[in-house]
Amino acid sequence: MVYSAPQPGATPMNKRVTLEMPEEMHRLVLQYAEESGTDPNAYMLDIIEERLEDAYFLRRAQEVLEARARGESRTYTWEEMERELGLDD
Repeated sequence: MVYSAPQPGATPMNKRVTLEMPEEMHRLVLQYAEESGTDPNAYMLDIIEERLEDAYFLRRAQEVLEARARGESRTYTWEEMERELGLDD
């Protein structure tokens, strides 16, 4: 992976990244981008964003499970939740 400075006229917050990938993977990126009606750059950004979101939510889930194991949080039954929220009518 190669990082470089943004090109002139690029949004200052954007960074350019060059990836080396196997030819078959590149072919699939081009194919799937075309099938989804987008350009390869936008397609790759979507894939990376989805992966980052997945990693974030997996990390958060692990933190919650660890807190639960340490006794720092608890779960509620449906009935307890209804009572707590005043929905037990």
